[in-house]
Amino acid sequence: MDLRIFTEPQQGATYDTLLTVAKATEDLGFDAFFRSDHYMKMGSVDGLPGPTDAWTTLAGLARETKRIRLGTLMTAGTFRLPGVLAIQVAQVDQMSGGRIELGLGTGWFEEEHAAYGIPFPKEKFGRLEEQLEIVTGLWATEIGETYDFHGKYYDLTDSPALPKPTQRKIPVLIGGHGATRTPRLAARYADEFNLPFGSIEDCERQFARVRAAAEKAGRKAEEITYSNALVACVGKDDQEVASRAAVIGREVDELKANGLAGTPSEVVDRIGRLAEAGCERIYLQILDLSDLDHLDLISSQVQSQLS
Repeated sequence: MDLRIFTEPQQGATYDTLLTVAKATEDLGFDAFFRSDHYMKMGSVDGLPGPTDAWTTLAGLARETKRIRLGTLMTAGTFRLPGVLAIQVAQVDQMSGGRIELGLGTGWFEEEHAAYGIPFPKEKFGRLEEQLEIVTGLWATEIGETYDFHGKYYDLTDSPALPKPTQRKIPVLIGGHGATRTPRLAARYADEFNLPFGSIEDCERQFARVRAAAEKAGRKAEEITYSNALVACVGKDDQEVASRAAVIGREVDELKANGLAGTPSEVVDRIGRLAEAGCERIYLQILDLSDLDHLDLISSQVQSQLS
């Protein structure tokens, strides 16, 4: 079971804070550092000092880390034109020496679009499908050849399809709870399917849908990695769990029901149940980015039992 660190910087984090967490992620043996792609806070936090851009952040981290994978859960398709996104991600992949992964979704938080003058189209899923085809198509085009795409939402003519990423194929993550279109899209484009904030029953059901869609599309279901994103709140004892839950404004019982919360042994048991449901990788949503002891505990007392 791979454990990855997943952050939500829109809730309040500077680049320096993210760099500190990313370096701790690397030093403590976690597989990857991922971040969300949002421009406004959610909930009652103040969000200060304000948002950081996902791909600007990852470009910086690409030069300041050496081992860990870096990526997004999920880049909002509404924020970037697909041709521009293909250039950005390929460049950051070069800057990292080939350690980038692209999670791409529709974008959903309408208020942040209104706040920063970003169009929020009614039809987002169709746009996402075209974006995935364009981004992956640009990367796959041989050097010296050109790429054309003429769709309902985007039109590319004689693109040189440059630059190329360092990796032969940048892993693409697709996620969500949709019962029909999401599994179909994952079957066509995803190297990894991610189920965010779902129960074990949700996990079993959605992974089965994606596997069935892959096989229907003529693809081996095992070619896709199946993962979850879950809030983490781990403590050496019940008192420490309660303290960490209070800092992030959550209740312990709710966190245990819907995330990975409790003592290390409780969390390891929960991870075992997720593995039985088909999960191969977990993104640990870390909401208190100042608590590096939390990461240390997860590394030494949880991750160590999974290796």
